[in-house]
Amino acid sequence: MDSQCDVLGLEDDMSLKCLLPLGIAVTLGLTGCAPTGVESVQSAFRPLRQNVSPYRLPLHLSDAPPVTAPAEAPNDMLTLRQALALALLQNPELSAFTWEVRAAEARTLQVGLRPNPELGLEVENIAGTGAFQGGRSAETTLRLSQVIELGGKRARRLHVAALERDLAVWDYETKRVEVLTEVAQAFVEVLRAQERLAAEQDLVRLAEQVLATVAERVNAGKASPVEETKAGVALSTSRVALERARRELVATRQRLAATWGSSTPTFQHVEGAFETVAAPPSAEALAERILDNPDLARWGTELQQRQAAVDLAEAQKVPDLTASGGVRYLNEADTAALVFSFAVPLPVVHRNQGAILEAQHRLAKATEERRAVVVRVRAALATVYAALTAAFVEATTLREEIIPGARRVFEATSEGYRQGKFSLLEVLDAQRTLFEARAQYIEALAHYHKAVAEAERAIGGALLPGTGLAGPHSPGGQR
Repeated sequence: MDSQCDVLGLEDDMSLKCLLPLGIAVTLGLTGCAPTGVESVQSAFRPLRQNVSPYRLPLHLSDAPPVTAPAEAPNDMLTLRQALALALLQNPELSAFTWEVRAAEARTLQVGLRPNPELGLEVENIAGTGAFQGGRSAETTLRLSQVIELGGKRARRLHVAALERDLAVWDYETKRVEVLTEVAQAFVEVLRAQERLAAEQDLVRLAEQVLATVAERVNAGKASPVEETKAGVALSTSRVALERARRELVATRQRLAATWGSSTPTFQHVEGAFETVAAPPSAEALAERILDNPDLARWGTELQQRQAAVDLAEAQKVPDLTASGGVRYLNEADTAALVFSFAVPLPVVHRNQGAILEAQHRLAKATEERRAVVVRVRAALATVYAALTAAFVEATTLREEIIPGARRVFEATSEGYRQGKFSLLEVLDAQRTLFEARAQYIEALAHYHKAVAEAERAIGGALLPGTGLAGPHSPGGQR
């Protein structure tokens, strides 16, 4: 007898071929495993100090510049703004942090994906005894299974991953500010070395003038040849110090160039308002700004991430549903049928209690860590502020009182020596006092500007707008 179509419109000899795709389609519809995009979770993070362009991460690895790419440094004069821009564009450590941000973005993509479906083939009732000998009574089942996540696990995983990505951005910002501080301090060192070299050159010229004056007096029989020898020794000592200052300048230039990944500096000198100092703001005003410090600011995101981890652990105690569907072919009856099943684990023993407790402990730990960071940042700022205030007072006093006085004493002593009123020892002593005061002034200026850079690192922003090594474009103003 001819076979008739059943309610599905399937002929008997075609039932297996038609039921298989139908069973798969029904299972896919029930489990909702159709591909979906990952939700875009936008970070609320806003980078600090955006006036200087940071390193721009290429979209693809093949677009990345070579590691040995030369820094585009000027060949003559270098400003602080140029140095900062070069470091932000080419500093290798900073570039590495940008790749970590991309890796965190990739993790966000991965955790948003649903579990893959599972395809299984099951054969029953074969190679038995009696009626089940051979494969005459075999039943073959082609099954498609899908885990359906319950409890909002996927959304919470995405939230955790998005916050981890924001933490990676905060780590980049922390490194960025560290690089800015390192560049500013290296720039100060070059300025200090330039000023020290100029001072040593002046000292050599004065020592030569003193030697010439002593030689005139010796030739005129007004001074002992021993004095000429002493003046010659002082000149030789000054020349040795001058050569040491030249070598120090070369070393500081190399250290500055290293901040943007260059082994050979191309610039010849740096330019900055080295002698520009300003009274720092009050300690209370600075303490109110420490929340902008990226080391501290990141902890708002860190606490959110730890809380999100607790929420995810709570969600994971909800068991997932496994839905299966497929087609079973009965060999003996030469017919096929759809099969469906659902399975849910019973949370009798495992309720994710250990992971929940661990996440809660880590949240409590983060709270204490944030408090420790606040204490550490405040202590660091207090130390830096004390150094900044001391350097400002020292530099101001040396510039306005000590150096002018020492210069007047040296000029008067030199003139008096020509007239026979003072000894050479008094001249050399006045000369040494003057240049020790000048060297102390240079060191005080260097300490001041380096303390400014450290203070700006502590507060995460400019210390005083419109002041610093470059006037309106101070280190803080550029960051």
